[in-house]
Amino acid sequence: MSRPTRRALAAITILLAGAGSGLAAAAPAQAADPVVPAMTNIRTGLNTGFDRIVLDLSSGPAPAVSYQLVDELTADPSGEIVWLTGEYFITVSATPAAAHNAAGQPTYTGPQKFRTRNLANVMAVAVTGDFEAHLTVGLGVRARSAVNVFTLTAPNRVVIDVAH
Repeated sequence: MSRPTRRALAAITILLAGAGSGLAAAAPAQAADPVVPAMTNIRTGLNTGFDRIVLDLSSGPAPAVSYQLVDELTADPSGEIVWLTGEYFITVSATPAAAHNAAGQPTYTGPQKFRTRNLANVMAVAVTGDFEAHLTVGLGVRARSAVNVFTLTAPNRVVIDVAH
């Protein structure tokens, strides 16, 4: 082959490779929606020295949890006061978590507020927020006391222990 022919073939090869790579390149993979654990149940139990509230969650990453002692409970995101039986109040947050699935269907179909007559300190529980993967639950208690909030996995749960 003569030199001009090699150059022509090299140029054509480069052009075809460039055009081919643009056509053969796969569309960028879309990021999957993050999995948000959904609350399926709320359980309560009286234990020696503390009351326990458990939020059962579906699979997904364990949420980060926190709590605050507050003067009153408010609904998230409206900011409306949530009236609940109790002398003092605790709000517990779990993120990411929700009370509905990705399709917007409720996964927790129990009461939004209920009394806990079987417990020594916790008088009532309310779901106070379910907004943008941020789940909040409020507790009405008889007395200010130690609170411990943590998560367990396999299956996912948010555990709230309130001392007597």
